[in-house]
Amino acid sequence: MAGHIQEQEELENFKYFWRSWGRWLFGGLVIAALAYLGYIMYQGHKLDKRQEAAGILVKIAEKTEAGADIKETQADLQNLQQNYSDSLAAAQATLMAASLEFDKGNYDVAAGHLNWVLKHQTSAPVQALAVQRLAVVQLQQGKYDEALATLNTSVDSAFESLITETKGDVYAAQGKNKEAVQMYDQALAKLAKDSPNRDAVQFKADQLR
Repeated sequence: MAGHIQEQEELENFKYFWRSWGRWLFGGLVIAALAYLGYIMYQGHKLDKRQEAAGILVKIAEKTEAGADIKETQADLQNLQQNYSDSLAAAQATLMAASLEFDKGNYDVAAGHLNWVLKHQTSAPVQALAVQRLAVVQLQQGKYDEALATLNTSVDSAFESLITETKGDVYAAQGKNKEAVQMYDQALAKLAKDSPNRDAVQFKADQLR
């Protein structure tokens, strides 16, 4: 039971991580990663693989925040992927690497990282984030059909609004304004009334009506 509760707490922290950099905001990513890791590292439990993985992610985040090139963190990332593949820390590090490659325009490399996450991670927040990010990469590549196929991946209902909104973005990029507006309206229907994202989605829908 205690292990289950700890996993749930970790997922709640990952959801915070997800909300903090949901739009490829790299600065928010590093801050959120460090906040999440602080929780893991100092909760007072015995050192286990989750904490070991968290420690490696701390190093990656600190090096990246200091301006290190992604090549300098490659060994740490490979360590996480090979030895802690099912940990949330490995997912976060790989998502961070995907973000960096995306910002550099290295879309194929970013897609590779995101596919790794989809293959090795099973938690709902991780899956949803990777699906949406992979679709964004494919959208940037002009691979609209692939992006829509990716977005048809089943995700937890808590993340359906983001997935539906991204479908709208794909249709908008194709010039399919009617379909885009339908997706934005569906996303709005799924969003909570106090969601900070409502205004942005509403604006996109109104621009295409």
